[in-house]
Amino acid sequence: MCGRYASTRGRQELIDIFDVDHDEAGELVPDFNVAPTKPVPVVLTREVRELHVARWGLVPSWAKDVSIGGRLINARVETVHEKPAFRGAFARRRCLLPADGYYEWHTPEGGGKQPFFIRRRDGRVLAMAGLYEVRPSADHDDEWLLTCTVITTEASDDVGRIHDRMPMLVEPDRYAEWLDPALATPEKARSLLVPAAEGVLESHPVSTAVNKVINNGPELVKPLPQMGIPSETSPTLF
Repeated sequence: MCGRYASTRGRQELIDIFDVDHDEAGELVPDFNVAPTKPVPVVLTREVRELHVARWGLVPSWAKDVSIGGRLINARVETVHEKPAFRGAFARRRCLLPADGYYEWHTPEGGGKQPFFIRRRDGRVLAMAGLYEVRPSADHDDEWLLTCTVITTEASDDVGRIHDRMPMLVEPDRYAEWLDPALATPEKARSLLVPAAEGVLESHPVSTAVNKVINNGPELVKPLPQMGIPSETSPTLF
């Protein structure tokens, strides 16, 4: 699954990266410890490509209680097109969630959990495939609640030794089709989702400070010294 990530790119940088036509996000606050139900930037297409801020945790249109979003932060690519909570959004409301990278926790044989930060090797932004829903806000009659979820898949060999799931990533040449339901039916959209190619991602261990949502800052993604990445030949980690 994807339960924590970092998203620190500025508004103008995201507008440029994703060729955004209309900005509804305003100024964005860098977040090195994004957790469920927090506000996150999302890119979506309606008539034009737009940048918004959404709450992480999808609230389906039929849900009476918005707290269900806390349990719907991820959607499995294997079933996203058929699950009642996701199939409508998969057909018509697809989005991208920009991220610097994401965190996963590895549990060695000796116990304890070691967090790792996983990012693109080339330093570019991760465009995580997602879905969104919009509904009237329960708190303000004239406002709308925008929520989202991250689609996950089996982890590639690059990071699979840390955790068996990872966010599904979308490459720039597939942004348009993924975001615009007029360009890609659900069947076509499924073909756009492929795991990250070998060598695209890299990982490094980070401080357990990331375990607490209250902690936030660039020190959370800083590599720990003198510690390797889990490998198939490392009995202490696997």
